[in-house]
Amino acid sequence: MQSVALKVGDLAKQTGVSVRTLHYYDEIGLLSPSHRTEAGYRLYDREDIIRLQQIVSLRQIGFSLEEIRECLEQHSFSFDHIIQLHTARLREQIELSQKLLNRLDAIAQAVGSMQTVSVEAVIQTIEAMNMLERYYTPEQLKSLRQRQESLGEERIQQVQADWQDLFDQVQVEMAKGTDLTAEPVKALARRSIELIQAFTGGDPGVEQALNRMWQQEQPEVVSRGMVDAAMMEYLARARSALEQSE
Repeated sequence: MQSVALKVGDLAKQTGVSVRTLHYYDEIGLLSPSHRTEAGYRLYDREDIIRLQQIVSLRQIGFSLEEIRECLEQHSFSFDHIIQLHTARLREQIELSQKLLNRLDAIAQAVGSMQTVSVEAVIQTIEAMNMLERYYTPEQLKSLRQRQESLGEERIQQVQADWQDLFDQVQVEMAKGTDLTAEPVKALARRSIELIQAFTGGDPGVEQALNRMWQQEQPEVVSRGMVDAAMMEYLARARSALEQSE
């Protein structure tokens, strides 16, 4: 890799990591740019970009940001080791993706002649279920389906709107730099716990599976674009701060 000095916007554009996430990594000291322009703009050099690649790899494997920090602080935890871990994880994902592709091909052929059926909607449903099947047991999935049926479509749409409203408010507090112990953030943390309990029905096994899914999958994928890694980490830290204060 040649000598580089990328501004935060350029780095975000080239890597697909959002500017907000890069700012957040800088804020918590996980990835701070090595240089700044005279005007104060962040500049990322070769070593910074390598560190970002390590962070992204470990996130995709399922590590939390705190676990990533601990790994990167260990000299024995080499760049090669991270690549090997990520490679193994990608092989698993390729195998799962191939299974999903086979399912989608079969569905596409089955509904190809049904003009009233949205193939895209069917595909999205199967894709979502395929992801869920990697984390929930058949019994848990059955329980979730029954819970969904009992709630009804109107209530489900309201819950989705509640989540979107929550994420919008979290984004505002993040932009303001609100302390995690401040009451507005505590209120958002409490609301997120209520929404999680509403989804899990108070089942600890379902909640553990939900947490694993959020840790191991890209937040943008799980939430269908509503939230990114920086926001999820902020909300997780807010819940942790709430638990410690109460």
